[in-house]
Amino acid sequence: MTSELIVRPARPADRPAVERLWLLFRHDLSEFGGQLPNADGTFRSERLEAAFSGEPDWVPYLFGVGERPVGFAFVRGLSGSARVVNSFFVVRAVRRSGVGLRAVREVVGRHPGDWEIPFQDENTGAARFWRRVATELAGDAWTEEARAVPDRPDLAPDVWISFRYPGLRYPSP
Repeated sequence: MTSELIVRPARPADRPAVERLWLLFRHDLSEFGGQLPNADGTFRSERLEAAFSGEPDWVPYLFGVGERPVGFAFVRGLSGSARVVNSFFVVRAVRRSGVGLRAVREVVGRHPGDWEIPFQDENTGAARFWRRVATELAGDAWTEEARAVPDRPDLAPDVWISFRYPGLRYPSP
């Protein structure tokens, strides 16, 4: 890559770019849950709305390479016991280049404490990525469990990874 990755909280002026990235994200996910677009070509956007609501429990992040947006993350639970990566997306052009790992490391590093990250196990790329993230950030001190999707008994349970960042550090003998 010729430019450095920039990870920053998304501002209201960034919303149009994030909305366009959201459509790509939801399109990618439609493969795993069969969600069709709305009649106007958009997808459900409750999480997008929540992330930009101004509520102190949520923060949207925008990732960029130079002036080009390449992804986003929505984090919720900032005032709770665990922060949750509610949504995370990186455009295909930069996937497998380290951008995703660098972005999530920076986002998680801004909010030390307990973290939870849900994903669909049948999304093998995401499953591999999030397990790698957990190992990179927490070593072997992370857990994984299946949880039913609320109000969606027709869907397979989500997998939730949990860890603390930074992990507990013990002095060397």
